[in-house]
Amino acid sequence: MVYLRITNKLDWQKRIMSKRILVTGGSGFIGSAITNFLVKKGHKVTVFDNNSRGKVERLKSVKNKIKFYIGDIRDKKKLNSIQGKFDYLIHLAYVNGTKNFYKKPFEILDIAVNGFLNILEFSNRKNIKNIYLASSSEVYNNPTKIPTDEKETLKIPDINNPRYSYGGGKIFSELYGINFAKKFRKKFVIFRPHNVYGEDMGNDHVIPEFIQRIKKIKKNQKFTIQGSGNEIRSFIYIDDFINGFEKIFNKGKNLEIYNIGTKEKIKIINLAKKISKIFNVKIKIKKTKLTKGSPKKRCPNIKKIEKLGFKQEYNLEKGLKKIIFK
Repeated sequence: MVYLRITNKLDWQKRIMSKRILVTGGSGFIGSAITNFLVKKGHKVTVFDNNSRGKVERLKSVKNKIKFYIGDIRDKKKLNSIQGKFDYLIHLAYVNGTKNFYKKPFEILDIAVNGFLNILEFSNRKNIKNIYLASSSEVYNNPTKIPTDEKETLKIPDINNPRYSYGGGKIFSELYGINFAKKFRKKFVIFRPHNVYGEDMGNDHVIPEFIQRIKKIKKNQKFTIQGSGNEIRSFIYIDDFINGFEKIFNKGKNLEIYNIGTKEKIKIINLAKKISKIFNVKIKIKKTKLTKGSPKKRCPNIKKIEKLGFKQEYNLEKGLKKIIFK
């Protein structure tokens, strides 16, 4: 009988701690990682995604524990078909990938503006009190200081450059979201991921693109990169990102903004060389013109998230080897 009482008490405590969470964009690379993490922590998760860039397969380990609705956040009818009550909304639905910034800027802005307005209206209708917004390091563009903290001025350097559709959309989401939260008394927390990488993220990003190209390269073959190669980035492995997100989810303060990234910096030319070394193949770097609007340096100041307890576990080499030799 004592054992049964303890078990029941633990079950009761687990139910109390469990949150009802809606994740938009939950089958995307980062969204699925967040969804998997939340389910494993015992939360009740509902995913809303149109799967335009997402994959249901990323959620196969938790598919029997989540509710999944297929739809576009710009479609109010689809949004309003979502059943149930929610304590938290984690908003990630967007279109990522640098190539997409140039190819379909209007769609990106339409999702950022009209889609986001629908999400906030939905949060009011469902009386969701806690909203977490995934923003981006793109809001900094070319920052005035490196490493870049959360107080950096947000900017759109050239209104005619389609690249800034992505960062501009995120700036709108942050500004509108914060003022919406103040008016309707909601907890609103923003996190800005910095170059997250990992398994199954697609090839529209520099690390998976380099890996796929170097895999097929012959010894001393030319390897093309954009720019001088001296452009600098800080990359964060997906498991470390989730560690950072967990800190923000549990300890993040209302109306605060948090960078999620690492202090580790690398030049793009050295990234290519590092990956080729792991494959044990020599390459000859060929430099080309940098795409207009591409920032020369992007490295976050992570003091705020470190104060919440974040620590990097995967350096770049360890993370690269994990995805290359998976």
